[in-house]
This record gives sequence, structure tokens and C-alpha cells, in this order.
Amino acid sequence: MRGADIFTESLFTVQKLEDFVPAAHQLRPIREMVNAALARMDSLFSRMYAEDFKGGRPSIAPEKLLRAMLLQVLYSVRSERMLMEQIQYNMLFRWFVGLTMDDSVWVPTVFSKNRERIIEHDAVIELFNQIVRMADERNLLSGEHFSVDGTLIQAWAGHKSFKPKDGDGSGGNGGSDDGASFKGQKRSNDTHQSTTDADARLYRKGNTASQLRYIGHTLADNRHGLIANARVTQADGYAEREAAKAMIADAVQAANESSQVTLGADKGYDAQEFVQHLQELKVLPHIAQHTTNRKSAVPDAIAQTDGYAISQQKRKLIEQGFGWGKLIGPIRQVMVRGLQKVDAMFVLTMTAYNLTRMRTLLGQVRLKRA
Repeated sequence: MRGADIFTESLFTVQKLEDFVPAAHQLRPIREMVNAALARMDSLFSRMYAEDFKGGRPSIAPEKLLRAMLLQVLYSVRSERMLMEQIQYNMLFRWFVGLTMDDSVWVPTVFSKNRERIIEHDAVIELFNQIVRMADERNLLSGEHFSVDGTLIQAWAGHKSFKPKDGDGSGGNGGSDDGASFKGQKRSNDTHQSTTDADARLYRKGNTASQLRYIGHTLADNRHGLIANARVTQADGYAEREAAKAMIADAVQAANESSQVTLGADKGYDAQEFVQHLQELKVLPHIAQHTTNRKSAVPDAIAQTDGYAISQQKRKLIEQGFGWGKLIGPIRQVMVRGLQKVDAMFVLTMTAYNLTRMRTLLGQVRLKRA
């Protein structure tokens, strides 16, 4: 017998949002970890709003704001406007953010303005640090063996915005100021700058074309490939090694004094001054030897050890974070401008990657115990 196509809503419902989310849903362990990290950030949130207090209407709770920002990364939502639309009708999103069925959703412009406060006070970086600390407490980090690498991030700016700094549209080669054509012009970061994103730099690497870019850098712990440090710099030929120096210095400072810290990397880091800097920090350089028409800066005595071979295998795990961030996350081409905002977006993406990775790892631990 054919059923009738009837839609009749009940006048009241007694179900909660919690009832609509399956007990085994993949967001449950992530939300649990995020809530634990946010609880540790309470003093930071209090300082943020105490400094900026000017009266008026209450702003968006920073905990809800950060959960919403994580959702945008985890579910590849392109814009704040689309995120607000999803939260409006998606019960899973409402539950994760911490809104009830009756709570109104924020206007996109209000959400964006409140996000500026989060970035300004480095709350995203603190959230990343809390998640890393949580991974360490759950024995997911070695704290001794690391890998480093960088990836190109396409800026939210086009070639036609790359104009002479002096305002002369000719560029010395007869080009036009409207940027309609730059063929035949000689352009460089010394003489030109993007009018839409002044922090972006024209850069190419390997066989890639020159584009306005940033470079994202990560330091991964070799035990499970979790990201222990992340940052963005302007794109240039020295940025990767300079960022690596800063990140491994932080790792050495956090490690036990008795620990022997190692750092794995690809051939691009095989430079005498970089290897020497690692040795001054008492870090073993497990860097892939670059011996094409040159002598490697990495001593053969180190390259022939078993630990070196293990580091060379483990260092490839760092690529998973970059791949996830560009396929699922928003870092293939960021839709924000300025070094500070791009850095916050990159760190948030690596935070989301760590959460998904930790969910899997901790799930495996529970299965083994069962």
C-alpha cells in the first residue's frame, strides 16, 4: 500500500541536539579535545575581553568562535557567509559550535569582526599549543625526533595587482598602470608590490610558475607525524632554513636536557651553515645528503647510522599534513590577505589536522585495550 505524502509537524518537541548526533560520530572525540583545550585558555579569553571592553552588546563567545572556525576547515566551507548558512540549518554544526536550536546565528560581518580579535590576540596559536600539549600528555609525541619542511601557499592576489612601488605604471618597460598587460616587463620584489596583498611575494620553486605566494613551515614529531610547530613567512630562498632554525630551537628548549634531538629534512636543507647551526644546538642533522656535483654538509658518520635511516623514512609523514591542508583545508590558496591572517589560517589548519590525526590514533589505542 502506498504511503501518503503528508508533512505534519508536531507543536512541541522534547529532543535535544545531542540526541541527533550519533554516539560514534567522528566529531565527538574532536569536540571533546577542543573543549578541554578551550577550558585551559580561559585566562587568555578573560584578558582579551578585559583589554578591549568598551561596553555595548556582548560579542561572540570566543569558544564558540574558535569551534566555528575549526568547522570551516574540517568541512572545507569556502566562506564565512556559507558557514553561517550551514550553522543555521545543520544540527551537527550547531551542536559542535555550542548553539541551541533556538539560538540565532551570527551575521557574517559580525563573525568576521570577532575573528579579527581572535587573530590579534594569538588565540589560534594558543589553541594549537594546547592541542600539542594534550598530544604530549597522551604519549603521542617523542619530543626528541623531528622533521621539517615547507610548502608554497598561493596568495589571494593576482599577477595584475603586482605593480611598481614608485607608482610608475610603465615599470620602465612601457607597461600600463592598470596592470592589463605585463608581458615583456622586468618585475621583481625589489621594485614591485601587490596592491591587494602587500605581504605576498612573487616566488617560484622548482618547475612551478612564478606566483604571489607565502611559505608555510611545519615541524613534525616523528613518532606519529603530528605537527609540533607551524608558521608562515614571506616567500624567499632562505625562508625555509631560517624558519627551521627557529622551530628546532623551540623544540630543543622544550626537550629534556638528556635527550638527543634529531632533525630530518630533504636535500634543500643540506647547507653548511644550516648543518653547523644544528650542531651548535646539539641537534643531529638527519638531512638527506645532496651529493650532485657537490659534497654534502652532513657527515658520512651520521648518514650511515640506523637512526638516520629511520629519520629519512619518518620525515615523509610531514607531507600528509600539507596534503590534508590543501585538499581538505584552505591553504592551497588562502582567501585572506596579510602575513598575520595567513599565518593564523595556516596554524588553524594544522590544528585541525592534528585533531583528526589524534582522533585516529587514540581510537586505535582504545581498540587495542578492548
